Amino acid sequence: MKRRHLLASAAAGLALAFAGAAQAQMDKVKACFVYVGPIGDGGWTYQHHQGALDVQKAFGDKVEIAWQESVPEGADAERVMTQMALSGCNIIFATSFGYMDAVNAVAAKFPNVKFEHATGFKREHPNVSTYNARFYEGRAVQGTIAGRMTKTNKIGYIASYPIPEVIMGINSYFLHARKVNPDVELSVVWAFTWFDPAKEADAARALIDQGVDVIASHTDSTAPLAEAAKTGGKVIGFGQASDMAEYKPTPRVSSIIDNWGPYYVKRVGALLDGTYEQADAWEGIAGGEVLIGEITEAVPPEVKAEAEAMRDAIAAGTYHPFTGPINKQDGTPWLAEGEVAPDGDLLGMDFYIEGIKGEIPR
Repeated sequence: MKRRHLLASAAAGLALAFAGAAQAQMDKVKACFVYVGPIGDGGWTYQHHQGALDVQKAFGDKVEIAWQESVPEGADAERVMTQMALSGCNIIFATSFGYMDAVNAVAAKFPNVKFEHATGFKREHPNVSTYNARFYEGRAVQGTIAGRMTKTNKIGYIASYPIPEVIMGINSYFLHARKVNPDVELSVVWAFTWFDPAKEADAARALIDQGVDVIASHTDSTAPLAEAAKTGGKVIGFGQASDMAEYKPTPRVSSIIDNWGPYYVKRVGALLDGTYEQADAWEGIAGGEVLIGEITEAVPPEVKAEAEAMRDAIAAGTYHPFTGPINKQDGTPWLAEGEVAPDGDLLGMDFYIEGIKGEIPR
């Protein structure tokens, strides 16, 4: 049930240099997409589908796209990908962490089909590539806004599953809220779902009942923003995965937008022109895969400027959200003064940083 990365074995993957010969040019490509939720979820799957549509726009009749929505992680995913391979798909994008084993199992049976797995780390066959985005960079921007905007000094985070991607986001959000507001306290509610509007709404209400007035979420629907909207302006939040612009200018005061289109266009284009090779990609704000949605007029100009300056510094490579000194939750040192977290530490992150209360579910 986990869509994105798991623990430390992910760390080694990013450092690998991949072999794999470039392919022959293709006159036409059939690109297929496996989605964990509905394309109308307003978040994660919606944004992946926008990327698929970008491929169609970029290449016209040179590309055929196909997709399957709401595919459970497990045996169903293996069945769907097998059917896609048999139907003539040249490249299959599997857009959820829990598809990882299915991707590698099916790839072994169809060596001439290319498989791209979002947020995974296993590349057991030369026709399997992986790709991801540095969402924690966007959380740093959101945390800055949260720390400045909270009136109760209580901010919240709706978490999906206890995997490194989510823990990275929690830590980055809190770290940057605490930097601008030392009195901030963070409450985390684990929803144990990627897309379940009812559960997400319950999680948002639980946070609001605790006095939280700024909510970030790592789930895929607009339900948390809908709950925030019911408070009459007392609670604000952020778009997650897509802009969720229907909730502007408040409660949605900004957003993290997952911009998959450039990657999908690049990879399908490489199949067409014969330059495709196995790869592992992890881009962020600088690469354009993580976008910060408009910061609305509900945010004071000085706070907006501060958040945008952080965004720009991350993009320029002059600031890394995990720069020491940072301790782990139990007070033991993690990063020394000025030290930047290695990618391996981030991809295997299984701990809270100092100041966050509560435990990570195991």
